[in-house]
Amino acid sequence: MNMLTILLQAAEAQPQRGGSMASTLIFMLLLIVVFWLFFIRPQSKKAKEEQKFRDSLQKGDKVVTIGGFHGRVTEVKDTTVMISLAPNMEVEVEKTALVKDGARVGQA
Repeated sequence: MNMLTILLQAAEAQPQRGGSMASTLIFMLLLIVVFWLFFIRPQSKKAKEEQKFRDSLQKGDKVVTIGGFHGRVTEVKDTTVMISLAPNMEVEVEKTALVKDGARVGQA
């Protein structure tokens, strides 16, 4: 019975807090906008730049693998590239495992 009384009192008090509800809604919308500006937008922009780099790979480009190997592109395929790491040493690497030479992995 005590719980029912508390719930009824809370329901009666609800209409009196109309201004509080609007400020809470505005605060939540502002929080979502800030979250989008500082987290989602930069991450998607970075992903687009990385995809653009991978799509524009050409023979002779300097690249670094995510494992830290430096090399030059010798052949470009659909999803992979051949990289020359040393004279007479070529490896096939997925395009998703490459960054531009001079760019650092994990850099914002």
